[in-house]
Amino acid sequence: MEIYKFAYQIIQEAGQIIRDSIDDDIQIETKSNPNDLVTNIDKETEERLFNQIKSTYPEHRILGEEGHGTDIDNTEGVLWIVDPIDGTLNFVHQQENFAISIGIFIDGEKYAGFVYDVMNDKMYHAIAGKGAWLNNEQLKPLEDTDLKTSLISTNPLWLTKEKLAKIYMPIVDQARSTRAYGSAALDFANVAKGNTSAYLTMRLHPWDFAGGLIIAEEVGAVVTNQLGEHLNILEANSILIGNKKIHQELLNKYFLPYKTMLEQIHTERFKGK
Repeated sequence: MEIYKFAYQIIQEAGQIIRDSIDDDIQIETKSNPNDLVTNIDKETEERLFNQIKSTYPEHRILGEEGHGTDIDNTEGVLWIVDPIDGTLNFVHQQENFAISIGIFIDGEKYAGFVYDVMNDKMYHAIAGKGAWLNNEQLKPLEDTDLKTSLISTNPLWLTKEKLAKIYMPIVDQARSTRAYGSAALDFANVAKGNTSAYLTMRLHPWDFAGGLIIAEEVGAVVTNQLGEHLNILEANSILIGNKKIHQELLNKYFLPYKTMLEQIHTERFKGK
C-alpha cells in the first residue's frame, strides 16, 4: 500500500500543478508527425514524476512517453509506466479531456493502475485483486452487453484505412453508436465505469494503456490485442477491450475472420516500443 499511496499523492499533485497553469502560454512541438504533439507541460510533468519516484524509490524503473526508460527491455523489479498527459491534442485544443496515466508492475505482474482526469479531478485507481475505484466510490463489476445495444469508442482514423475499414466499418454500423474521446486512458476508464461497452484501436504504446489495463480488468473487462492475445506491456499493441460478452462477439465475429491480415499488421508495425 505504501507505493500505491505515494503514487496517488504525486499524481494528484501533478494534476493540481497542471490545473494551476492551464491558462499559461504553452510551448508546442511535433514528434512523429504534425498531429503528434508534445508540450512543455508533458515534459515538465514527466520530469517531476520521474524525480519524485526516483528520490523515494531509487531502485524502481520508469518507462515514460517523453523519453525516460528507453533502455528498458524486461519487467524485472518495480516498473512504473507513465504518460504525463494522455490526450495532448485535447490538452492543447480544449484544455480538458486529458489524463495522467500510470501503471505499476512488480516483476511483470500488475500492482496498481491510475488514470487521473485532471480537469474534472476524477481519479480512477485500482490495486490488483482489490477492485477499482473512482475517487472514493468503488466501481461495479461490468454487465454483459451485445454490440447492437452498446456504445463503443474508437478513433475515426481507422475508418479511413482501406484494410482496417473492412473490420471497423461493420462494427460501427452494428453498434448502437460510436464515440471518440481522444484519450486512450480515458477510453479505458469509460469502459471500466460502464459508460461505454468496448474500446478498439489499432495502435497504443505501453504508457497509453498500462494504467487503464489494471483498472479495467479489476471490474471484469477483458483486455487483449485484436488477435485475442495478452498485451505486452513493453511494446506497442492493438487494443480490444470490453465486457466479457461484447469482447467475445467482437473478437470472434469481426476480428478473427481477418486473422491473417491482422497478423501481418502486427508483424510489420508492432515491433519495439
